[in-house]
Amino acid sequence: MADVLSVSEITGLIKQTLEDNFSEVSVIGEISNFKAHISGHWYFTLKDSNAQVSCTMWRGINNYVFFSPQDGMKIIITGKLTVYPPRGNYQLDVRSMKPAGVGELQAAFEKLKQKLAAEGVFDEQFKKPIPKFPKKIGIVTAINGAAFQDMKSIAQRRFPVVEILIASCKVQGEGAAEEIANCIKLLNMQKDIDLIIVGRGGGSLEDLWAFNEEIVARSIFDSKIPVISAVGHEIDFTISDFAADLRAATPSAAMELATPDKEELFAFISEFSYYLSVKIMEIISSYRKDVDQTVLSYGFRRPLDFLKDKMQQLDNTLYRFQNNFDNSFDGCKNHLALLESKVSSHDVNNVLKRGFAIVKQDGKYITRKKNLESSKSIDIKFYDGDVNIK
Repeated sequence: MADVLSVSEITGLIKQTLEDNFSEVSVIGEISNFKAHISGHWYFTLKDSNAQVSCTMWRGINNYVFFSPQDGMKIIITGKLTVYPPRGNYQLDVRSMKPAGVGELQAAFEKLKQKLAAEGVFDEQFKKPIPKFPKKIGIVTAINGAAFQDMKSIAQRRFPVVEILIASCKVQGEGAAEEIANCIKLLNMQKDIDLIIVGRGGGSLEDLWAFNEEIVARSIFDSKIPVISAVGHEIDFTISDFAADLRAATPSAAMELATPDKEELFAFISEFSYYLSVKIMEIISSYRKDVDQTVLSYGFRRPLDFLKDKMQQLDNTLYRFQNNFDNSFDGCKNHLALLESKVSSHDVNNVLKRGFAIVKQDGKYITRKKNLESSKSIDIKFYDGDVNIK
């Protein structure tokens, strides 16, 4: 019984043997049953036509993979062989991963392109118009890259009034796709950005791969702000180019598409101002002729003749009214003079002047002889004075 081993002991010996003899191996194969666990770890099978091996790539290590692994992709991994004791299975603890050639990346590119195209991500009906005169442009690229410097220089030369906001991020390598997508979302949270340019300068397919990731394509598609994709050189195409509202061959070309040329604007304004004044004079001259013809036309003269007739009738009416008023006024004046004459003839002073006198006794007028009391004093008023008789 001394030579009898437990399951754990034999498994431990196998684990030690494998890990000591296969501490670093490179293996080529095709990905199968790939699963990105919620913990951040990756689990998949690497296979060829005759065999397969389980693989694990831990969170943190897989952050250095610049592409998204997909089933069917042929890759080269480097790692060590180990044993998972609870199951007694051997597996590869993966330390690095890369495509097994450009062809694999191109195949992944075509596969994702077909998937997104089928979902309508590239459809023209979803493309947003690019503003002609943007006030503020957001740029998603590396702040220390030549692409940003070129775009900034072109914006200053062509349209210096535009404001540039840089959302700096990695544009290649591990984590670049996530940073690009997050920057696009961050710019969409701003309220005053009119346009977003996403891009970088040229490079190999591996260098540009972050712009071929699904997370970047979907962030561009979901952007409420129009997006211009400007990745690499003129011959380079990425998934971002198809998802964007407009594709530019280079970052410099993107800024030229995004901004008007101030020299062209000044020339247009100058030419417009000249031809506008000429056109205005032509329009005024044309309308002057129309007005003259209208004024001289029979239809326009009839209202004037009608108005003249009414004016003459009004003058005649006013003339008759004035005559009637004058006659009435003269008659009133004569009647008033007659009344004044009658009132004047009955004036007390005029009566006294003709030789009459007024007799008063005790302040009362004495109009009859029988009313006169000889024992009392008598007041007599003549025209030329009063007399009191006691």
